[in-house]
Parts: sequence; C-alpha cells; structure tokens
Amino acid sequence: MNLGMIKPYLQLIRIPNLFTAIADVTVGFLFVHTALDPPAVFLPLLAASCLLYMAGMVLNDFYDYDVDLRDRPHRPLPSGRIQRKWAGWLGYWMLGSGVACGWIAGYVYTGEAGLAWRSGAVATTLAACVVLYDRLLKWTPLGPIAMGACRMLNLLLGMSTAAVVTWSAGWRSLLLGYEPAQLLAAGGIGVYIAGVTWYARTEASVSSRLHLAGATSTILAGIGIVAMFPRSLPIGLDRWNAYADRVPWLMLTLALLIGWRCLRGVWRPDPQFVQAAIKVCLMSLIVLDAAICLAVRGPIFATGVILLLIPTVTLGKWVYTT
Repeated sequence: MNLGMIKPYLQLIRIPNLFTAIADVTVGFLFVHTALDPPAVFLPLLAASCLLYMAGMVLNDFYDYDVDLRDRPHRPLPSGRIQRKWAGWLGYWMLGSGVACGWIAGYVYTGEAGLAWRSGAVATTLAACVVLYDRLLKWTPLGPIAMGACRMLNLLLGMSTAAVVTWSAGWRSLLLGYEPAQLLAAGGIGVYIAGVTWYARTEASVSSRLHLAGATSTILAGIGIVAMFPRSLPIGLDRWNAYADRVPWLMLTLALLIGWRCLRGVWRPDPQFVQAAIKVCLMSLIVLDAAICLAVRGPIFATGVILLLIPTVTLGKWVYTT
C-alpha cells in the first residue's frame, strides 16, 4: 500500500489527534499505578482507547456524509477516496474491538482490590457515548456534553483498574469506586473538551461571537477544574503531592495562552481564526494531561506525556486535525 492510499485513512481517523487519546488513557493509568505496569493490563486499555477514538472519528464522517458533501467535499468519504459503506463497517468494527479490549483489561488484572468489570463497563459506556454523539447528538445542544463525556470516560478507562476506595460504601457504589480526585481530574478534561467542541461547532463558516464567548468560558472553566484537582489528593502521600502545588500556576499560564487564542476567534470569528484556536486547544489537551501526571507521578512521566506533542504537531502539518 503506497502513501497515497494510506493518507485518506490517516485523515479519516484524524491521526494527529490520536495521540491526545493516548495521553488521556496513559495519564489515567499512571494516576492509579506507579508505572505503566503490568503491561498485560495497560496495553489492552491503550488499545481500547485508541480503537474507540478512531471509531469515533470514522463514524463522525460516516454520519456527516451529507454535510461534508456540501461543506467539505475534499474529505475522504465525499471525495470517494474511501467508500462510505466500508467506513461504516470499519467504524463499528473498531468500536466493538475497543469494547472487547476494555473487558479483557479488567479480567486480566489480578489486583485484589480492583473491580474486574469496571474497565469493560467504562469502555462500553464510552462506546455508547461515541455512537450517541456521532449519530444523534452532534448538532443538538447536548453534543458538546456528549463529547466531553467521551473524554472524561477515556481518562476513567485508564483509571479503571485502580483499587476501590474504602470510605462510605453507598458513595463507593454510586461513583463506581472512583475517588474524588480521579473524578475531578477526569471531569476537568471533560468540561474542557465540551468547551472545545462547542467552540468548533460552526468552524467551517463564520461563527457567532456569543457562541464562541460562551465556549471560551467553558474551556477556561475546564482548565480551572484541573488546576483545583490537586487539592482533593489524599494528604500524606508524598508521591502524589510533591509537585501538586505547581499545577495551578501551570494551568494559569495555559489559560492565558489558550484564552488569547480563543478570544482572537471571538473578535474575528472567521474560519481561519476559529480553526487555528481549535488546533491549539486540541494540542493543549496533552499539556493538561501532562500537568495531571506531574501532580500524581512527578516530572519524568509528565515529560513522557508532553513528548506526545511531537507526533501530534508533526503529523498535524500533513493531516488535518479538525
């Protein structure tokens, strides 16, 4: 298969953005494990995240076929470089395979305090959110919320083999065993992506300034939640708290950089400026993940996460990201 045959598929799955999904699930795993170990658990979770992300991108174009025929005829499906029927089959195959990998990870893990079913349940819920967003909710007011839920669930997928908390059995059942710090970190990412999705809704045409301003506020709120999550980390665990105090300052810097880009789009709501802001927001997701990793695992693992920006930026020069 030559390069010309591969490129439409790389465009279809938005290959530059795939590394943001890798960052999410990796940071989620490092949140609850001291390293990417055991590999027999981490690798199925990583595969589940990648497959579910790629399925979401493929099914997005599958269900947006008529819209893309009008607004983006150069894309792989409307241009005929990939057959729509084949894309639908591929998307649902990836979706099913991702769910299967999630269930495998949970039952491979042998940690005594874990919930074996949790990884599969989260992967299944994530797959349902992907289909709901792509098929039904994308163009409704619930669309950004559904996309934010997908990103939140991607982090929770990485955290799903953690030991369950021991406080309050009722709350433990309600929260599926997740700790408040885990839910805050994942929720911050979810709110951030909900804002980015809202900001991007009319990226192909001139956007509403009011709509972009509201989306910018949501993006900044998500960054604010990530900045606050270290306060909910358990006291006395040095491995969690050594760098946690630095996260709010990093988030303030990131908020200023992203806010400036987004506000430029509010001032000039043309596709050129809106799409440029969206690209920065998507790449900055890796920075958010790295900040979470810094708080819970220190600078070495955080550096590994931030290095995922290299393939994201490099491939983004060759394959579109929005």
